[in-house]
Amino acid sequence: MIVLGIIDSKPSAAAIVNDGEIISAIAEERLCRMKMAGGMPRQAIYKTMADSGITPDDVDIVAVAQRVSVFEPEPIPWNGWFDEKKPGKPRLYEHVSSALAPYTGRFPIARKAHHKIKSFLSRDRLGKIQQLLSQEYKIQAPVRFYDHHYCHATAAYYTSHYDEALVVTLDGGGDGLSGSIYAGNKGRLELLSTVDSYNSLGNFYSYITHLCGFKAENHEGKITGLAALGKPIYTDSLRQFVNYQDPGQIQYQIPMYHRSAINQIARRLPLDFDRADLAASAQLLLEEIGIEFIRHWLRRTGLRKVAAAGGVFANVKFNQKVHELNEVEHYFVHPAMDDSGLSVGSAFAAFADEPDFEPQRLSQRLKNVYFGPCYSETELERAIHASGSRAVYDPKITETIAILLAQGYAVARFTGRMEYGPRALGNRSILYQTTDASVNDWLNDHLRRTEFMPFAPATLMEYAEQCYEKLQGAEDAARFMTITFHCTGRMKAESPGVVHVDGTARPQLVDPETAPDFYQILSAYHRWTGIPSLINTSFNMHGEPIVCSPEDALRSFQQGKLPFLAIENWLVSNMDAIAEQDKHSIGRLSGE
Repeated sequence: MIVLGIIDSKPSAAAIVNDGEIISAIAEERLCRMKMAGGMPRQAIYKTMADSGITPDDVDIVAVAQRVSVFEPEPIPWNGWFDEKKPGKPRLYEHVSSALAPYTGRFPIARKAHHKIKSFLSRDRLGKIQQLLSQEYKIQAPVRFYDHHYCHATAAYYTSHYDEALVVTLDGGGDGLSGSIYAGNKGRLELLSTVDSYNSLGNFYSYITHLCGFKAENHEGKITGLAALGKPIYTDSLRQFVNYQDPGQIQYQIPMYHRSAINQIARRLPLDFDRADLAASAQLLLEEIGIEFIRHWLRRTGLRKVAAAGGVFANVKFNQKVHELNEVEHYFVHPAMDDSGLSVGSAFAAFADEPDFEPQRLSQRLKNVYFGPCYSETELERAIHASGSRAVYDPKITETIAILLAQGYAVARFTGRMEYGPRALGNRSILYQTTDASVNDWLNDHLRRTEFMPFAPATLMEYAEQCYEKLQGAEDAARFMTITFHCTGRMKAESPGVVHVDGTARPQLVDPETAPDFYQILSAYHRWTGIPSLINTSFNMHGEPIVCSPEDALRSFQQGKLPFLAIENWLVSNMDAIAEQDKHSIGRLSGE
């Protein structure tokens, strides 16, 4: 059976899953080049089908990962939650919900009525999606809708390879909920509890993101990094709004939503609040509430393995706290923990829904997440020629990359299939040495980024325990760069460019099964330098999605004024950038 899974919220995405195996999965933003693009994933549907080699007649089921949503036939840009230029219906929903929150948020029956009204207003979405699929893609397969948080849960559970697990979802909201707890057992998921969207821990963190001057539901990662630079002096003030309540529930103390929430929180903060201190306070509150919530359900169920998904689990510091719980033996975060992962989750939900399909067959340990597009040699050569770039074909490109990195140069890398999820994991990455403590300033300046987190390291799996503390049980989460760990003395001494001020780093652990070519680069670099780690940051300019096509890669390479780009086996060089980096490079091959 072949299932096309889609999510038409944001970021929208499509996936093809064949008999439980993920064949292709792409977020629309990578193709339309609008970061966090929402609406119907028009190009992603075409591309996943083309890359999978399937025809419209091959599709047996179309699974949609949200029941309640506004239908947008075209991809729409996302400029933060509080963008007043959004289409009319979503903006109207938010303003009305904000105004009603002090009343509807106070009474369960009023909340249910509000969710029912939103469901009624999106009732025509099914027909519109079916019509678009039929007319534009010639897909006649039946369309099924699945609950937003159930799809987060299926994505997390079935890719964790855990037979028994506590499955936790937490995010801003979807289908009237902002969280759920499931017990996974022998391929089946049993719903234990939910968190209403009026008590959203994810939304609360987004409010703080906005108050700190960043884009809510876009720049939360900046708050996570900024938190380490401040002191949590506003935590008591924030506890007035949201806290953990027994038994096993997250609760807003003051009903609020959207603009009403921003106004309420701002009134209880000093006018001259320090944003680093506010970020630290929000991070501490998230950890306190989230940890108590998860701990309650671990103790109640007796389960020792946790599989997680949803936007809150993009918070790598929070993931570290979950992993370090005494009650947790194994911890896994779905690599596309954001809403783009719902495309895969909805497809899994459709398989689990089939009476003659054994759901245990869905359980899998992801070897890698290279589920996106790849490009032919002809396409690569055409793009290089059109860009006017200087390029040399190199059959030993992995060794060449390692030597350039050992000599102190930054190298952008474009190869194979693009990564699924928000992390670049070697195929659409910029690589650099970890020894340069100044890298956060000059490389971010080249890429026009404002970041507070240091760049992340990619580390050879066999050296992981020499570099990071308390890894056991979270190795798979670390293969996909979804968690931080405290660094060892060795890591702090030899790789200052990737260690945060709090002594942590967010690694990608690389083994020959997960990323064989990237492993070769790391191994060769280690052979030259004795250091088993490299900086791995996403290959994109500020405000853009990660590069997808060779044209994207060449454009970003030129705009970022990087010295080298390895595009498959072609090495592209920028002589001006090489000369500039030669001026301040601190790294050279040992003995040179």
